[in-house]
Amino acid sequence: MTGTRLQTFRPLRMFRRWGPAGLVCALALAVAVLAGCGSSGGSGSGGSAGASSSFVITIKDFSFTTPASVSPGATITVKNEDDTAHTVTADTGNAFDDQAPTGTSTFTAPTKAGSYAFHCTFHPEMHGTLVVR
Repeated sequence: MTGTRLQTFRPLRMFRRWGPAGLVCALALAVAVLAGCGSSGGSGSGGSAGASSSFVITIKDFSFTTPASVSPGATITVKNEDDTAHTVTADTGNAFDDQAPTGTSTFTAPTKAGSYAFHCTFHPEMHGTLVVR
């Protein structure tokens, strides 16, 4: 093998022109790109165990939409999408009474299992049922 000159592989040769600051920037960019390619474990309300506290009562067009059931003592989010205030008030006893201004509010579900009828004190035609199991 006389007369043959081997080329050496120098993958970082192009960064030599950029200097140390350029190399640091390139490495930071590579880390950012790789971090964006990670798993999408997100904080959505998927069906995994431990995500059971995402119970929402939605108020829209003067009507309630409730979850099928909630856990005893769960935190219930009330999402009022109307432009007026409402309430989520248990029909009997003092199981819950949430002042539901426009936007979101929360209350704690009863700790005893059962079906709890509720209404809006401002709009008597609005009714719903919260099932606790």
